[in-house]
Amino acid sequence: MSTIDAPFPAAPPVPGPPPHLLVVRAPYYRAVVDGLTDGAHRILREAGASTELLDVAGAFELPQAIRLALRGSTRFDGYVALGCVIRGETDHYEYICREAMAGLMNVALTFGLALGAGLLTVDTLAQAEARSGLNGHNKGAEAAVAALVQINAARRLGAA
Repeated sequence: MSTIDAPFPAAPPVPGPPPHLLVVRAPYYRAVVDGLTDGAHRILREAGASTELLDVAGAFELPQAIRLALRGSTRFDGYVALGCVIRGETDHYEYICREAMAGLMNVALTFGLALGAGLLTVDTLAQAEARSGLNGHNKGAEAAVAALVQINAARRLGAA
């Protein structure tokens, strides 16, 4: 299914206490990541969730920051990772995209986390802008929905 065919992101109901989420973002492309953040915060506000925001140096550091959060004293019900990697002229794009996404999946599976991944991996800035605006299908909003759905699953399964 393409984004065009997908329903517009809306916050799912979250039974139980309001969830508390950590939004970790790599604001290398500031305007794009700000748009993703706005989309995620819209969904999380609709769900009655509270959030904390943490900026990291780049996409490669997103999974590392989530792992560091697990070592901290603050408990989070879920996580949203936001960032953007735009293809350049070197292989750097391939390595960063692959390792950042694998790192996010690894930390989520290893620690049983409710995680929404909003890491754009695109060819052009125009593609990133199209996926981070508030007038369409915002991938930050979609990542927040995914995290909330996973929180619901964890609660339903007694894993929260």
